[in-house]
Amino acid sequence: MKLHELQPAEGSKREVKRVGRGPASGQGKTAGKGHKGQKARSGYSRRFGFEGGQMPLQRRLPKRGFNNIFRKEIVTVNVSDLETRFNDGDTVDAAALIAAGLIKKEKDGVKVLGGGELTKKLDVKVQLYSEAAKTKIEAAGGKAEVV
Repeated sequence: MKLHELQPAEGSKREVKRVGRGPASGQGKTAGKGHKGQKARSGYSRRFGFEGGQMPLQRRLPKRGFNNIFRKEIVTVNVSDLETRFNDGDTVDAAALIAAGLIKKEKDGVKVLGGGELTKKLDVKVQLYSEAAKTKIEAAGGKAEVV
């Protein structure tokens, strides 16, 4: 195959429809735009959501809900994650969790949840614990301190 022998795939190219070029074309006179009116004019484009002057749907529907400015965003970590990422005797705090890749940011606090098992003795220093997490950490011989 040579460069001059290349052809586009079958059916991928189509003739450009030339409108407004006489009655024989089938697209003469009004060029497929109907008779008069805003949509027949050049440069016509309707903005998103415009309903011809009728009150648009997004303005007819009532607003709902609100954003609570006092909401706290707590990041959660399971006990099983601590088991896999930390060694026996390590101190676990927000900085250590970020370094281990378990959380991205501390936000408004870190909570340890009781999902999974823990066999390593860890000194955990975070803001919140679930009851199950606290008992599992202490059962393994570690400390669960509230910061």
